[in-house]
Amino acid sequence: MREGRSLWPGTIAAGLALVAGAWLLQGGTLPPLPGAEQALGAVGSEVYAPPRPRAVPTRVRIPRLGVDAPVTTLGLDREGRLEAPADTDRNLAGWYREGVTPGQRGTAVLAGHVDTREGPAVFYGLGSLRRGDQLEVAGADRGASWFVVDAVEVYPKKDFPDEKVYGPGRGSQLRLITCGGSYREGEGYDGNVVVFAHLVRGVSA
Repeated sequence: MREGRSLWPGTIAAGLALVAGAWLLQGGTLPPLPGAEQALGAVGSEVYAPPRPRAVPTRVRIPRLGVDAPVTTLGLDREGRLEAPADTDRNLAGWYREGVTPGQRGTAVLAGHVDTREGPAVFYGLGSLRRGDQLEVAGADRGASWFVVDAVEVYPKKDFPDEKVYGPGRGSQLRLITCGGSYREGEGYDGNVVVFAHLVRGVSA
């Protein structure tokens, strides 16, 4: 996929629901959901850093959530949906290998499980992030990209706004996505939590 091009299949994280919720059935609690005050608003006077060269992501750090996780590469399944990271490792995020990398011009996406059979997983706390929170994505080039959160929203899987989430935006954009919403036994979570963020600093080694 060329830099800046953002073509995504419908509800890219649908596959993440395959094991999500198993922990809930064992007495776990629903993950946090964002409040209305964290909804996406009009683009204001945010500072955008210049995009940096392509660098495959190797690690994502979200200080507010205590997340420090390796990033694996993901492809698409037979139905054209993004594959889920291995559910044998709760602390693992995934990046679609045909997409732009975090820090490049365009919209990059990192996906992760909300929970597994063993308990909360890497993106369990996404819904508690707030506008202004920061996160870091390290690259294989030994550089890094820092992003600031613009919004956190939850969407129903059956009516997922592909263009709004995956479409190109100003400069370098990042989306973090996991399962969320309400949960029903046998059906899993009915939505996806999405974090919208933009690049504020990029360093290339």
